[in-house]
Amino acid sequence: MSSACHDAEGLQETISNPGSFEEKAQGKSSGNAVLAHTPTRASDVVHSAFSKAQKRYIVFCTSWAGFFSPVSSQIYYPALNTLAHDLHVSGGLINLTLMSYMVRVPFPLLSMEKRTYDKKIFQGLSPMFVGDFADKAGRRPAYIGCFILYIAANIGLALQNNYAALFVLRCLQSAGISTTIALGSGVVSDIATAAERGSYMGFVTAGTLLGPSVGPVIGGLLAQYLGWRAIFWFLTIFAGTFTVQFLLFFPETARKVVGNGSLPPPTWNLSLINWYQTRSRRTEEGQEGTNIIEERHKITFPNPLRTLSIVFQKDTSLILLSNAILFAGFYDVSASIPSIYEDLYNLDDLQIGLCYIPFGLGATIASIISGKILDYNYRRLAKQLNIPLHNSSSRDLKDFPIEKARLQLAFPLLTIGSLTVIAFGWVLHFGVHLAAPTTILFVMGLGLTGAFNAVSTLLVDLYPGNASAATASNNFVRCLLGAGATALIDPMLNAMGRGWCFTFIAFVMLGTAPLLGVVVRFGPRWREERLGR
Repeated sequence: MSSACHDAEGLQETISNPGSFEEKAQGKSSGNAVLAHTPTRASDVVHSAFSKAQKRYIVFCTSWAGFFSPVSSQIYYPALNTLAHDLHVSGGLINLTLMSYMVRVPFPLLSMEKRTYDKKIFQGLSPMFVGDFADKAGRRPAYIGCFILYIAANIGLALQNNYAALFVLRCLQSAGISTTIALGSGVVSDIATAAERGSYMGFVTAGTLLGPSVGPVIGGLLAQYLGWRAIFWFLTIFAGTFTVQFLLFFPETARKVVGNGSLPPPTWNLSLINWYQTRSRRTEEGQEGTNIIEERHKITFPNPLRTLSIVFQKDTSLILLSNAILFAGFYDVSASIPSIYEDLYNLDDLQIGLCYIPFGLGATIASIISGKILDYNYRRLAKQLNIPLHNSSSRDLKDFPIEKARLQLAFPLLTIGSLTVIAFGWVLHFGVHLAAPTTILFVMGLGLTGAFNAVSTLLVDLYPGNASAATASNNFVRCLLGAGATALIDPMLNAMGRGWCFTFIAFVMLGTAPLLGVVVRFGPRWREERLGR
């Protein structure tokens, strides 16, 4: 009986205290309570109670969910020319729907010639709310809400008949699905220690980066043979399939809800299978425990200021700016391909879609390999510093140069990625055979994706207890710059030409290396100052 009381007391303490397990193991908490009754050392606390098979399923689902955000943008590219023709608008206006996936631009009641644009972050803003909500209330409710909105928007897009509806529904589509990347980082933080986080982030990122590879191919096939509406029906069916299996099987992983996975979640966080099993075997004692959870775990309104506070930290501001610049360069390349390839190589929708495969293939390979290299570099530095490794338990990164461990890989990769952007521009300028830009896109995918993965993993390392909010801040900044880059790419190409336009973009991308160098040099001190406040 005393043991049961002790467990109930510990359960109440954990649910009422929103601090991460890492903080509790160090004797600190973001709330007012401390687990004084727990004598276990930080190095002895198992980071995740999920089995290896469960982790594999969780990572698979997280990667699958992350696939939808980029594929919803990339699947759309091969149909841009067809959409412009069917909706009787210019290519420039259709390109703005690419920006609408990242920004909301409502139409005032003015003529087309005098229209002004009130730009408000949409893809960047949505994760700011949902990321913080997921860190507090759980991953499952956040995922479910996002996919309901996403599926509804896709149905509307398949049925719409005018440009204004296309624009608005693209905004809603983006608001629904853009958060899955931030949620994926949160899930990785829930189940993986710093020593293995690179590999987990690599596999999750691989799903995200399949979008640039298979999305345009699927979009080209559907647009070519079934029409552009089939693109949105495909997304509806595919997302519905994911949502059904997610509702049935995916467990709650948020550490502020289930700890390391060993605590029973509230009813609204249970998968349908777990809910049925719990309901069928619930005992009187189990019912009391459930009531404790329901009473003590209250959902609070998400606070986007938590994400904004991350944006303005010394170290993370430089990290986010660097990643956003690299992302903007990548997005400029992707958005320019349909019009340039149609003009230069006379390709149709399907052929344009096939041209995205090399980049996606390189990106997928890089995400997996770079994750393993990040884990290797972490272990190498730990060995040099005589720091013991804990693959299954959490450890304090206060005295570990995590910035160096992650960003050492980013420097050569962002250099390679930037140089390929220069090469891409000049082979298009001189009209070289299609094989040349195709090969360059593969190498570009290897370089830029490896750099993206290193930076994303570092953000999760810096904010393990608020990983979704940290990744949402990354999404916010990169979508802000990406939207501007997409709007400017056509005027830049017209004014500068293909060669000099992409050369300019590449030199801006190379300018991120000194910024990341500052993070490696001063990041540990800034991190210590932030943790001391």
